[in-house]
Parts: sequence; C-alpha cells; structure tokens
Amino acid sequence: MEQWFSLEWFGYSAFSSYQWAYPYFLYGIPVVPLLFWLRNALHRKQKQRLVITHHPVRGPLEWLVLLRFVQPVLVGLGIIFMLVALARPQVISERTDRYSEGIDIMLLMDISDSMTEKDLSPNRLTAAKNVARDFIKGRLQDRIGLIIFAGEAVSLCPLTTDYELLYGFLDEIEPNMIPTAGTAIGSALAVAVNRMRETKGESKVAILISDGDNTSGSLGPGTAAQLAKAFGIKIYTISVGVAKKSGNTDSTMVSNAMVDESELQKIAGIGEGKYFRATDNKALGNVFQQIDQLEKIKSKDVVSRDVKDFYRVYLYWAVLFFLLAIGTKSTFMANILED
Repeated sequence: MEQWFSLEWFGYSAFSSYQWAYPYFLYGIPVVPLLFWLRNALHRKQKQRLVITHHPVRGPLEWLVLLRFVQPVLVGLGIIFMLVALARPQVISERTDRYSEGIDIMLLMDISDSMTEKDLSPNRLTAAKNVARDFIKGRLQDRIGLIIFAGEAVSLCPLTTDYELLYGFLDEIEPNMIPTAGTAIGSALAVAVNRMRETKGESKVAILISDGDNTSGSLGPGTAAQLAKAFGIKIYTISVGVAKKSGNTDSTMVSNAMVDESELQKIAGIGEGKYFRATDNKALGNVFQQIDQLEKIKSKDVVSRDVKDFYRVYLYWAVLFFLLAIGTKSTFMANILED
C-alpha cells in the first residue's frame, strides 16, 4: 500500500476501485463551497467598514493579497476529506470456496476377452475406458477407485481424489492384464466391498461395467451384492454390447459375445441401484450421465470477503489541512487587507 501522503490516493484509479460503506456522506461535498459562499455573504453584511480611498494593488503585491484565501481553502479541504473518510472507502475482494463431503465411487471394469468385441467403437473395453474418463472429469471432491476383473478381480487403484493418477491407471488397462479366463463378477464386488466397507463418504457407490454373466470366482454375484447392501454400498450395473448373431434366415445362433442382462439386473436390484444397457458409444455415454445426475451430492458454496478500509488515509489528510488552517489563522495570511 502507498504511504498515506502519496498523491496516488487522489487518482481516478484509486477512487474507481472503492466501494463506499456510507456513500451518502459524499453528497455533502458539493455543499461545502456553498456554505463558504453563504458565510461570506452573511459576514459581509454584518461587518463594519471604514471608508477610505485607496488604489487597487498591482504587481507582485497582487499575489500577496490572494494569500487571504489560503486559510478558508484549507478548512474547506479538511471538511471535504473528512466527508470522504466518513463515507468509508473500501476495497472488497470476494472468494468462493465450494465444500462437499464427496461420494466414494468404485469403478468395476470387465477386461475379459469378450470386451474386445468391436460392436462399440473401437471396442467395448476402450469405449468403456473413454466414457469412464469423462465421468471422472465431471466429479467434484469424490474419491474414486478402480477394480478390473476377468477370471479373478484385482484392485488396480484405491479410492483417491488424485484424478490424474486415476487417468494413468485407466490408460494402462489392457485385456491381457489378468491371465485367468472368465468373468468373476462376484469376486469383483467382494473386492469393492472390502475397499469401501470402512470408508466414511456421504454415500458409497459401485459401478459395474460388464458384458456377460458370472463364470468364475468362488463367490456368487447375488451373495456379493447382499454383502454390499449390508455395508451401505449402492450398485449400478451397465451391460455393454449387443448380441451378435450369425446364420441364415431360417435359424439364428447367438455368439459367445451375447450380453446376459438377467445377472446384472439381479445385482442392481439387490444393491438398490439401477441397471443400464449400452448398445453403442452414445448410449454408454448417456448411461454415465444419468449416473452422474443420480449421484450428485449437495455442495455448499462459502463466500469469504476480504475488506480493506482506506478511510484513515483521507482522515489523515483532513487532520493535516485542519492543522494548517489553524496554523495560518493568526498569521498575516488571514489579515491581508481586502481590496
């Protein structure tokens, strides 16, 4: 901050940056010259005059005569800056901080061989990874973890708010990361429960992305879903892909890439969540948007205001002008003969 005696305080930039706590005091500034004019007019009528013949002052003495105006000008400036100080100029800066307790979200992603099918572009697994990335970008202060599964389940990333770390793990996911063949949905849910059972988020959510029924693992999906429910974990299930058909007009055979909806619907029902089916990239994106809206929590915006007062600067100037006015009152400046 500039020193109080700096002339910067009288610049346009300084006054344009102020907010005034009591702006009505500023309306008194134009009245100050009027008060002096009234005082002078009334004073002249009551003053006794001695009529003498004199010649108007010329030359250097003319400037000396003008010194009689110094004292009233100083008083006027003192009053003006006193009014400015009373108006209380301030610079207020506001900052908004958003607070929320956040949700614990665990993404369970199937990486079995069937997820390499290309009915979604470029394939089911890559489409799921891309949409999951967009979903993570839209979250605020949520802790998100990642579990991958095929014939067994692996916790790839624990619950974290470091989304850049999470993006890195998503990019590294490949179908060959788990050599055991199959789809262990129950095991994946059990790992999710183990990771989330002691967390203290406002709510706990497991989002299961798969394209088939449970074919591996020692724990059934229904039992795992009941275990998740017991720990307050809501389960959303998403089936990705469409049934691929082959054959002639008389018969139709469904390939091994068929999506088994019944198992995922049952899991979502037990977990008090919701089942979604995504048959293409756009539908998969819409599914994550729906989940994003369903699991929005209330966030609180806290506005903090930093108020800096500058009335002291103008108060100091007012005091200075009043002291100068008092100092000049009994000097020759206040007693120059009026012309």
